[in-house]
Amino acid sequence: MSVRFSLRQLEYFVAIAEEGTLSDAAARLHVSQPGISQSFTDLERALDVQLAVRRKAHGVTLTPTGTQVLRHARELLRHAEDLASVASGGDALSGVLTLGCYVTLAPTALPPLLQDFTALHPGLTIDFVEGTQDVLQRKLLHGELDLAIVYDMEIQPEMERAVIDSRRPHILLPASHRLAHEQAVSLADLADEPMVLLDAPPSSHNTLAIFDEFDIRPDVRYRPTTFELTRALVGRGMGYALLVQRPANDRTYEGREVVVKEIADPVGESHVLVIWPQAARLNRRAAAFVEFSQQRRQG
Repeated sequence: MSVRFSLRQLEYFVAIAEEGTLSDAAARLHVSQPGISQSFTDLERALDVQLAVRRKAHGVTLTPTGTQVLRHARELLRHAEDLASVASGGDALSGVLTLGCYVTLAPTALPPLLQDFTALHPGLTIDFVEGTQDVLQRKLLHGELDLAIVYDMEIQPEMERAVIDSRRPHILLPASHRLAHEQAVSLADLADEPMVLLDAPPSSHNTLAIFDEFDIRPDVRYRPTTFELTRALVGRGMGYALLVQRPANDRTYEGREVVVKEIADPVGESHVLVIWPQAARLNRRAAAFVEFSQQRRQG
């Protein structure tokens, strides 16, 4: 069976799907709108399917078949970049690696990984997005991301995974708290106090599961969705929090002091993973990043 479509047609289709309109896709790729429209029509004819519904003033809406083709088109284009890289430069990595990261992990996990990996591969560009774990996993399955860095919580069975770090949860208290000078704090010591629960799934689910393990029902008073607002509320003495991330800074954005306390109870570590769909074959950039992340942990 001969292939009747081109990589250029796939590139145009991906741009149309991501931008939502032919005009925006044409502007992104610096081509004419009639040209990109004809390319899209030719691709549908070559595949003998309708990839999208086009409506004036309403843009482009993918059909179910178009959504499936989009995922495979992204994968083909990434492997085509690998082929071009091998043909022109041997082992040097180039092109774009698209990386997702769980929102609370991003400030501490991403910067060193991005800096050190691009230092090894200066011809490579890394695009990244932050989000909750459910959103990141959906983007992976739709082919919008190569990899995602997440916690080992509520991972879908379709995902392959590699452990790249481990972190133990801790208690965050305002500096004026009665237990602020203790070396470790038991969860039971805080059961009657107001709690600030970081409500960014699956972080909140995991936190409440830890309390359930010790048969403690926390008095959840506030449910912020961001890490820094959680710290700010604790800094003002409005409650305590159970967190995994440990910034080096002991001050909130307002300059109020907070203190980190180890949990006296036997609480397990949270693993940090890099994940990708089992059905996807990693391109060279993604495979190199996974290997680099694992070696970094071992070293």
